[in-house]
Amino acid sequence: MSLHPSLQSYADAWTHSVEAISELVQPLAEGEWSWATPCPGWSVRDVVSHVIGIDCEMLGDPRPIHTLPRDLYHVQTESQRYMEMQVDVRRHHTAPEMTSELEYTIIRRARQLRNESRAPGAKVRGPLGSEETLEESMRRRAFDIWVHEQDLRTSLRKPGNLDSPGALVARDVMLFWLPKVVAKRAGAPANSAVVFDVHGPVDFLRTVRIDADGRGTIDGAPSLGPAVTLALDWEIFYKLACGRVKPAAVEDRIKVEGDQVLAQAIIDNFVITP
Repeated sequence: MSLHPSLQSYADAWTHSVEAISELVQPLAEGEWSWATPCPGWSVRDVVSHVIGIDCEMLGDPRPIHTLPRDLYHVQTESQRYMEMQVDVRRHHTAPEMTSELEYTIIRRARQLRNESRAPGAKVRGPLGSEETLEESMRRRAFDIWVHEQDLRTSLRKPGNLDSPGALVARDVMLFWLPKVVAKRAGAPANSAVVFDVHGPVDFLRTVRIDADGRGTIDGAPSLGPAVTLALDWEIFYKLACGRVKPAAVEDRIKVEGDQVLAQAIIDNFVITP
């Protein structure tokens, strides 16, 4: 047996992004590894450490035994503490140590994916000791690594891959969470609709519909009388959803039609990442 067809797109997306990351960081000078990225609190080294650490966990490697410093301002939740462990343990690694560990991890993980024969519904280890399906795990990994590729591209001023296989996985993940953003967090009224018109390297039009009970669903059909229409660029859409920009910094790049108060509530509650 080999990788299940429904998992192939996630494997391809991971491969595309992780190889791009390797290419981006291979020539970096020691000082460039300390440059800040849009991921709060993390440098280039920290992002790459996270990439290495999570793929090592997916390989089944034990988590490091390590005590976090008390002064990490960006670590506020148990989930953030969990993610920070793999990062902080590598904070003093040199550039050659980072690139060699990244390359070795990519080789091991690629081999694991080539030999993967489990069904998409097979249970695997998730964050914080949780369980999730293999499909959920691989989807989340493809999404996560594409976002961190973009973090590195922003920091290193090397834009690209906004329409890569990882970008399409990220789009689907973010669209999955949109009904919760609109219905629950922003409090859109019952029997209303909100339209997202996204243009750029990845373009789409989606309508979030709120039923009489306040539940949200999403589809690709236009709405004749939406409460709000938000038109924005794909790059702004993903950066808002992933907490890479503050709403106030990009409001002038979002065209709003309809209920201004509801639109602001949606923009202010757009973040879906931990």
